[in-house]
Amino acid sequence: MNRLFYVILFSILFFSCASKKDIIYFQDSADYASVTTNLKAVSIEPNDILSIRIGALVPETALPYNIQTPSTVGVSSTIDILKVQGYLVSPEKTIVLPVLGEISTAGLSVKDLETKIKSELEKGGHLINPSVAVRILNAKVTILGEVKSPGTYTFLEQSVSIPQALGYAGDLTINGKRDDILLIRESDGKRTITHVDLRTASWMNKDEYQVRQNDVLVVNPNNAKVKTAGYIGNASTILTIASLILSSIILITR
Repeated sequence: MNRLFYVILFSILFFSCASKKDIIYFQDSADYASVTTNLKAVSIEPNDILSIRIGALVPETALPYNIQTPSTVGVSSTIDILKVQGYLVSPEKTIVLPVLGEISTAGLSVKDLETKIKSELEKGGHLINPSVAVRILNAKVTILGEVKSPGTYTFLEQSVSIPQALGYAGDLTINGKRDDILLIRESDGKRTITHVDLRTASWMNKDEYQVRQNDVLVVNPNNAKVKTAGYIGNASTILTIASLILSSIILITR
């Protein structure tokens, strides 16, 4: 009977285990040890909130072209105020700037918009040798599923990768399915769902490597987690079920 008990226990544990190849990241990284990066500029999308700072050789001449923000508040409060007073991109992909009026952002990256505004200022004779700095203030990524800290995370960087974004959420749990991360993205009125395999480095030069504003990452449970879900939830439950099975067999065979 003891032998039968161990057979049952071993079978349950064996079929609920994850193998080494299922949990190690970038297993073929040696094949991509040195490659040229090719990160594309992120396009400005509707509902983005932009910080736009316009400067000139004589700072006072640029004041009418900027939204004035208080300078006597803390850093976190300043970011919140910038979001409220920033330029919200309309569903038609336009913003309205002081003096210049409505500006289209359709198909433009942050750098493209900087160039466009600077050109408008120079061609219209508004400012001499102006400087323009644009930044997206409300870029965020939502991470769901088998990670340590699911949630929505904001970032101010222009370039954030999927591994970095998953780092915000504390990395995948041991139960996360590393070979099939779902990347849900909405861009130019189109929603796409891409499957990402973290076990390989082959996808790092593709568009999905770089997180864009409003992306959603979904980490589904791996087979080991699925097999131990429901009635078989943890090790103590497994032992309890095995004991019940063994007890039933003993009673039946007496």
